[in-house]
Amino acid sequence: MNIKSLLLGSAAALIAVSGARAADAVTVAEPEPAEYVKICDVYGSGYFYIPGTETCLRIGGYIRYDIGVGDVGSFDGAVTADHEDGDPQDTFYKKARFTLKTWTGQETELGTLKTFTETRFNFSNSNATIALNTAHNSGVSLNFAWIQLGGLRVGKDESAFNTFIGYAGNVIQDTLVPYGDFDTNVVQYYFDAGNGFSAVVSLEEGSGVKGTIDSYVPHVVGGVKWTQGWGAITGVVAYDSNYEEVAGKVRLDVNVNDAISLFIMAGYGTDDNLTDGSWAIPAGGRGFYKQWGGNWAVWGGGTYKFNEKTSFNIQASTDDEKNIGLAANIAYDIVPGLTVTAEVDWAHWGQEGINWTDSSPLAFQKKNSVGGLLRFQRSF
Repeated sequence: MNIKSLLLGSAAALIAVSGARAADAVTVAEPEPAEYVKICDVYGSGYFYIPGTETCLRIGGYIRYDIGVGDVGSFDGAVTADHEDGDPQDTFYKKARFTLKTWTGQETELGTLKTFTETRFNFSNSNATIALNTAHNSGVSLNFAWIQLGGLRVGKDESAFNTFIGYAGNVIQDTLVPYGDFDTNVVQYYFDAGNGFSAVVSLEEGSGVKGTIDSYVPHVVGGVKWTQGWGAITGVVAYDSNYEEVAGKVRLDVNVNDAISLFIMAGYGTDDNLTDGSWAIPAGGRGFYKQWGGNWAVWGGGTYKFNEKTSFNIQASTDDEKNIGLAANIAYDIVPGLTVTAEVDWAHWGQEGINWTDSSPLAFQKKNSVGGLLRFQRSF
């Protein structure tokens, strides 16, 4: 009996202790469901919601590699002082670039809140004959960084004098006869009526020695556009507050059919103060907006699509000082996102020996320049 009682008592004690421990057991919380990235299709393809927010983000850009031969480097102000007509360049022109772009969008009670950034990283060489032909990291540039709420945009952009009118043609060297400068801080307002009519007013700071405003008075750009299925007609006008001059451009785009699109653009600008050498910073006839030679300039060209992958692009341009540019290329999409473009360029400088696209006294040019570019670009 004593042994039986002892066993029963021990069992009862173990049960009591086990029950006490069970009561004190830690309860493990159920794991929260994982928050996966959600696709946002409000603003187009490639956007996704930033987790925990209502903001849609898109990340993209491109990697580009250019191979140039002939005088291609001289088109953008490379020093070629000892070249005569027919002399070859010493070596290839090479340039590699990585460009990172971001877009965001979010709907608010005041309209769509958007941002856009573009940063470029470059590695290149010049093909000049003066001991400058070194391959090197050639700079990082912030090309775009703006905020837009509804129609109001502020930040780093390119001038509405070029963006609103659509730049020029679909060639690589579209500024053989320049049509305006680009980099600037802006305060802009865009209006879209929804029926094809749109307009812009832009207050701009400019850039560079001649282009940056030197007072509280900004440069001012205004533009109107009418877009329909057949194409578009656009006009822009700009006031250069530094030199108190006015420039304007009018452009006509025509969609002939699904394969052919054409454009013609004409510019005119006043230049009394731009040609006045008594100014503190003489402009040499060309300001931030009127960058062509003389009072007037014309650009024209078009695109012919052979098929979904291949297109032919051409552009011709001239100005009041008899500068002439001609560029033509064939662009081929090897696979989606990878394009190869082969281009041939020719430029005739009306004022022999001077490249007015660069204010440097060393920026001399051949009377006639010929070059070619082969571009590989992977866009994503």
